[in-house]
Formats: sequence, structure tokens, C-alpha cells
Amino acid sequence: MSQDVVADALNKIMNARKAGKNSITVSRHSKLLLSVLALAKLKKYINSYKVDGNSLKIEIGEISGCKAIKPRFVVKADGIDKYVARYLPAKNLGMIIVSTNQGLMTHQTAMDKNIGGSLIAYMF
Repeated sequence: MSQDVVADALNKIMNARKAGKNSITVSRHSKLLLSVLALAKLKKYINSYKVDGNSLKIEIGEISGCKAIKPRFVVKADGIDKYVARYLPAKNLGMIIVSTNQGLMTHQTAMDKNIGGSLIAYMF
């Protein structure tokens, strides 16, 4: 088990998806992971998530792929397109989660607001 809670949870989601399961339980979670899951829920990649004590139960939605971006590249607003082409299968398919000084947001929102930040994960 690594020190990156977000990467561990996203790997568990993809492993469960490949195994045909529709829910997982994560024993370690953080505020950053909960924010990533909130964005994924808005885009219907996960159906729901619930914190129960020290565990986190996640219901998987319609997701084809998700992974943490390592190392967490710091990009300017005009440089996000390069990473969209690198990580996403098509231009308008999926999202890259960007951590900015105004909180977590999708790459499209960051480009609209002309804000750069650190790349956290991608989903499609």
C-alpha cells in the first residue's frame, strides 16, 4: 500500500470495474479523495460514495478508465491542452482533475477561468 490515497482508491475502482463489481470499500481516505469523488459523481463516473467511520464505500457508475497522474505536473492554463491530448482518449471525452488555488475543478473549468494548477487524476 502506497502513501497516495487518491491513487490507491482509483486503482481499486479500476480493478473492481475489470472484475465486474459495482461497489468497493476503501479503508483509507482523505479530503482530497472525497473532492475527487464529488467531481466524479457530478460527471456520473461514480453513482455514490459514503463515509462510514474509517471506511469509504463507493458505488461505481459508468467509468471506462481512471488513474492518478504521477508526478503531479504543475501547468498553466494554456498548457492544459497538451495533457488533455496525452491522457484522454478524445478531446470532449472525460476529464482531468486540476487542483487550483480556487479548489479542485475539471480541466475545462480551469481553462474557462484561465487558471493553472496541479494535475491530480483523469477519468473517462
